[in-house]
Amino acid sequence: MKRYKALTWDHPRGYNALAAAARLPAPAEAGIAIEWDKQPLEGFESHPIADLCARYDLVVLDHPHIGKAVKSGCLQPLEEVFGEERIAKLQADSIGPSLASYRFGGAHWALPLDAATQVMALRADLLASPVPMTWDAVAALSKETGKVALSLAGPHAILSFLSIAAAFGEPPAKADPDLLVSGRTGEKVYELMLDLAARSPVSVRDKNPIGILEHMAQNDDIILCPLIYGYVNYAAPSAGRAIAFHNAPRAVAGGRPGSTLGGTGIGISTRCEMSPALRDHLLWLMSAEAQIGFIPAHDGQPSRREAWRDSSVNTRWNGFYRATADTLEAAYVRPRHDGYIAFQSKASALLRQAFGARAKAKDTLSALQELYSEHRIAGSER
Repeated sequence: MKRYKALTWDHPRGYNALAAAARLPAPAEAGIAIEWDKQPLEGFESHPIADLCARYDLVVLDHPHIGKAVKSGCLQPLEEVFGEERIAKLQADSIGPSLASYRFGGAHWALPLDAATQVMALRADLLASPVPMTWDAVAALSKETGKVALSLAGPHAILSFLSIAAAFGEPPAKADPDLLVSGRTGEKVYELMLDLAARSPVSVRDKNPIGILEHMAQNDDIILCPLIYGYVNYAAPSAGRAIAFHNAPRAVAGGRPGSTLGGTGIGISTRCEMSPALRDHLLWLMSAEAQIGFIPAHDGQPSRREAWRDSSVNTRWNGFYRATADTLEAAYVRPRHDGYIAFQSKASALLRQAFGARAKAKDTLSALQELYSEHRIAGSER
């Protein structure tokens, strides 16, 4: 029996399907055993990816870590493991940029296990008006009720900033990799967030997306969170109120739903001795059979497009997938250079401080750009 060590994140969405799949008869019959460990999601932000890959054969990771992982040489390119034709087919089957986000330096470095992006979450039973489709409508609801929450803890302040910039027509650092965002767009985004942050309920100010959704399911002081990573589990919970999920807000009706891609992928470390049985198991996790049936049935959030459009999957989860698929298809992919993760953490702290001090937009944007440039240069030099 060949044994593999694997690491994922500590949430039913990140662990249950992988652990259940490893317990199926097929892996053991093929002569392999996969042991899945788990760590808090925040651990992937703070723990060096190279160290994790030195200790595990399979590592579930987020795409912004790819630049650092490639720089350290700790992952195997998927094209070498599965072949270019298989990866091209997987790209066609994956929703939005869920696989493309793991492409860096001419190769793909992780299988898109889990697809997610920021979407709108609301308590439909508390919303007396139509679902707000634009940022103007979100701001109006905030002023009217004081019950619109921003997700600002951890890295989420800058992630929301990036998303709103994309909705306003300027995906950050895309046209010019050295420029985070122009002053004109950046000022509009900052002023909107400053306005919303001032009325965002204190009860969730320090909570991560899971904490916010848990709070919304149990309390009535928040009607809506306009940008939060979607967790299908809360669309049909075993306890508490159901959360309704919708596409992210747009700058104008019919425009792009601005959202920053999340999700996770399975990276194969260089210490992993790939066997035909492990290869087959990983490909099965990406198959229509697993993505439409097994993974959603075990609390997972699939990455295959047909799973997001599947009627039975949507019926089981109160339409979560169909209601947010357009946002995922258009999701913005963050920079992935070595150094980006450090920027993301510091930029979020900078924004929270600016909101608290009601700092001027020009000064805040200048500081953000300086921080971005510093970590972009540092990343290219390592």
